[in-house]
This record gives sequence, C-alpha cells and structure tokens, in this order.
Amino acid sequence: MRLFFSFFLFAACLSAAPVDWIWSARYVIIMDPQRRVIEHGAVAIRGERIVAAGPQADIDRAYQPRQRLDRPDALIAPGLINTHTHAPMVLLRGIADDLRLQEWLEKYIFPAEARNVTPEFVRWGTRLACLEMLLSGTTTFTDMYYFEDVIAETAKECGMRGVLGDTVIGFPSPDAKTPADALRFTAKLLERFRNDPLITPAVALHAIYTNSDDTLQRARALANRYSAPLLIHLSETKRENDDIMAKRGKTPAAALDGLGVFNGRTLAAHAVWVDDADLKILRERHVGIAHCPSSNMKLASGAAPVEKMLALGLAVGLGTDGAAGSNNDLNLFEEMDLASKLQKLVTGDPQILPARQALEMATIRGSQALGMEKEIGSIEPAKRADLITVRLDRAHAVPLYDVYSQMVYALKGSDVRDVMVNGRAVVRDAQVLTLDAKQVIAKAEEFGRKVRDSLTAGGTAR
Repeated sequence: MRLFFSFFLFAACLSAAPVDWIWSARYVIIMDPQRRVIEHGAVAIRGERIVAAGPQADIDRAYQPRQRLDRPDALIAPGLINTHTHAPMVLLRGIADDLRLQEWLEKYIFPAEARNVTPEFVRWGTRLACLEMLLSGTTTFTDMYYFEDVIAETAKECGMRGVLGDTVIGFPSPDAKTPADALRFTAKLLERFRNDPLITPAVALHAIYTNSDDTLQRARALANRYSAPLLIHLSETKRENDDIMAKRGKTPAAALDGLGVFNGRTLAAHAVWVDDADLKILRERHVGIAHCPSSNMKLASGAAPVEKMLALGLAVGLGTDGAAGSNNDLNLFEEMDLASKLQKLVTGDPQILPARQALEMATIRGSQALGMEKEIGSIEPAKRADLITVRLDRAHAVPLYDVYSQMVYALKGSDVRDVMVNGRAVVRDAQVLTLDAKQVIAKAEEFGRKVRDSLTAGGTAR
C-alpha cells in the first residue's frame, strides 16, 4: 500500500506542469473583469508571466514550482501603478511647503534644480524613489524629469517597471538648452529602450503654457512615430486655465485638441479644471488621466471631477506627483484612501468612488490609462508577473469583513511584505533585494546637505 501511494505521488508530480514560482495567500485579489477575490488562493508564475491564478488546491495540483512563497496571513494583489511622478525629486523632499504651485515652482523648485540636478543627482534620487515605491507596493511608475536615460537605467537596476519621458519645456533645463535639444534627447531614449521588458519610453511635454505650438506638435509626431505614449500636465490649476483662456479663447484641453496633441496615445496628469466639453474631448481621444489627490489638495489646486470621468468611461489612474512639496511621499496606499474620500467630500455623496473603484484606479484602471492593460494591472494568465503581498496580521488589519475596504481604508504601504516585478522577486519580508538601503539613505542625506547649501548661497532658503 505504501509503495502504491509513493508511486501515486510520483506520478502526480510528473503530470504537474513545471513553473518557477507559486505564491499563495489567504486572499488573491485578481482585478479581472469579474473582479474576483479568491480565498485561499495561489498564483503560478513561469519566467516573466503569470501562468494561472485560482484556489490554492487547484494550483498545487496543476503545477510543480521550483520555489514557493506561502503567506497565509496576507493577501496577494496586482502591483500598484503610479501614473504620475517625478522620481528624483525625492531629493528635494520638503524643500518648500505650503505654497501655491507657481510660487513653489518659480521661487524654489526651478532654482534648486538649476543648481543641483546632474546625472548623479538623478541616479541617487531615482534609487531613493524606487526604494520607497517598492517598499510600499508600487511596481510601475510613470515619470517625467531630466536625464531620463539615467532614470531608466536605475529603474532596471532596481527591478522596477517604468513609463519614462524626458521633460520637454520651453526654457533651458538641466539636460537640454532648448526644446529641440530635449526632443533629440527623447528620440535617443525612444530608440534605446524600444521593446525593453521593463522600460516603456515616452515623450513628456511639461504643459501647454511652457511650450510653443510647434514644440507641442513636434512632440506628438515623435510619439506617434515610435507608437509611444505622450505625457503632459493638463489643467492643474485655475490660473493655468484662466491664462490659456485669455490667450487663446479656449481651455487647455480644447487648445491641445485643436493642435492635434491628443491624436495618439496620451496620458494627462491632474485634469482638475476641466469642464464637460473638455471631458468629452478626453473621452473621444481616449486620453488616460493621472489623478493626483494628495498633490491637488496640498497645493490647493482643486478637486478633479473623477466621478464624472469614471461615469464617462475614461481610464483614470492614480499618481503621487513629485515628492518635493506637492506631496512629499510616493505612497499609493495614501492616494487610494484620499482619492475615495476627496470625491465623497466634494460631491457630498458617501457612495461615490467606493473602495473597490479606488483599488481599480491603482491597478487595472491605471494600466488602462497607460495603454498597458494587456500586460499589467491584474493577475491573469499571460500578463506580466507584477505582484505584491500585504500583511493582514497587524492590529489595524483585523477583523476583516471586506478585502477591498481593508486594502483602501485600513492597510498601509508599510504592510507590504513581498514584491515581484516581471517574475523577479525584488522585495522579501519588507527588505528590498535589489538595493543597498543603508547606502541609498546615506547618499540621500549627503545630497540633502548639498541642496541646502546651494539654496542658502542662492538666497532662496526658507
């Protein structure tokens, strides 16, 4: 009998398909069209891709893993997607707070960047940003900054997925004297990282008010030539809208549409001051939206009409914005919580933007906003294996009645325990495996001293 049982087990192992990993947990949040949540679930991974997700008993019968990760006191969710940030600005964290956007930019950020931003500054700033994002469950970030090739190199080194564009702006910047120089730099970025498994190169226009019409149109043409996304700030402040209306007799969205800027894959950040006509344009042009609730609140920019966007079927993701004062951290758990609560506040309706929808914005809707829903954003077969585990065994995590509610309103970025990106384990037991955290933090302190000294010498320290 024992011999027969041993033979049965051996035969079962032979019939099970080999995979690299099986991750299992108390719950698996799939984020597929049915929005399934599987209790006592598991995910099978082979190479860079998800092979299957389902009840743990079924996955264990069907697949034989080389490695296992069992988290009975946690949940598994898709990696979170940050649809708008400026990663190296973490090295300017808290440089100037409690200001309006234009004053913050013109008196503090632009001078600080002019005096400090170099490839080395960008490299260490990106390492710090990746450390922070990975530890709080972000697996994909969308970035527009300077020396974006260095950001791409560093993101790959850290094992993160990035949608990355070098900022095109109408005055000298740290890596380009003119917009034409920035576009030439961008063309090289698009060529270098074409078809990269982790990096999606993009064209990043700062905004309509910082670029000429010719630059806006040339940027769109460049993006279309490479089938790349175009990133742009849109209608972030009332001042921006008022100035563009006075100058052009149109809203920023209408003006950009008239120039053909939305004729291709586009992600617009903020979209706070948009009216119904603007929303119609954005829907017809399939423009993705990066909603940044912390930034919009902290700069008093306003509250984007997210409930209208979602009702119209726009793809709306979540972004942190930069961590230099418009937010101060890169924690998407905070953005999910604030996105839901802010919409409830401004609409007076507690049922608006429920927890499940907020998590959708941080995962599958974020991937749709980026045009990457076939690759990331949910735990489905053939998609990239971007996964996180989140602890459910801490005081603020019990009892648990609804997984979506717990994820958005109770759990924290610090509850993230494990992270996988593209089939590679990059965080284990809340320790990043791809970075020397102590070294990154020490270098950040070093750069902080340099920035402080540069501002004191330049007369802009607060």
